[in-house]
Amino acid sequence: MSEEEMVMHKRLTLEGEGGSDDKRIMSLVKTFVRWTTGSLSDDDQEATYQKMLFTLGLCEFTISKTDYMMEMNRKEMDRYERVYSEIESNIEAAQQQISDYKVELQQAQIIRNHRQEYNALAKVIQKYPPRQISKDKISDLEQSLSDLVVKKEQLSNVLDLRKKQFHLLVQCVHQLQDELQSDDVAMETE
Repeated sequence: MSEEEMVMHKRLTLEGEGGSDDKRIMSLVKTFVRWTTGSLSDDDQEATYQKMLFTLGLCEFTISKTDYMMEMNRKEMDRYERVYSEIESNIEAAQQQISDYKVELQQAQIIRNHRQEYNALAKVIQKYPPRQISKDKISDLEQSLSDLVVKKEQLSNVLDLRKKQFHLLVQCVHQLQDELQSDDVAMETE
């Protein structure tokens, strides 16, 4: 066996053929049985004793390492649970915010629609004059209408008068014609 192979063999033997705890413990039990039976020489017994102490140290180290890992895993689990609960509360808060924002959005859309309607109505209203000006125009028009009614009445009276005068004139002309004809007839007979 080469020196490298011996080192590897010792390592595998000391570590329990690959570092498995079960193999290491089984190896320790076998070594302990050999050591207690007294079948080893004094030098081998001391080496075996040192090997058992080394293996026990490795087992204790593995156990303490496992304990530390378990404690670390427990702390990590606690931290993950805190983070998970924080994330859950943040998600709930975000969902609440989203629902609040949806309500605000709906209200803003309603307000926007009302403003658009208001602007459209304002444009239509601005096409027409203000109420006071319209009232003044209406009262002016009513006054003009009443003036026109009076004027119509006056003109109607004047027209009636003129009709009567014209009728009288026509009657006078007829009478004058009749008189002229009777004068012509009287002059012809003379």
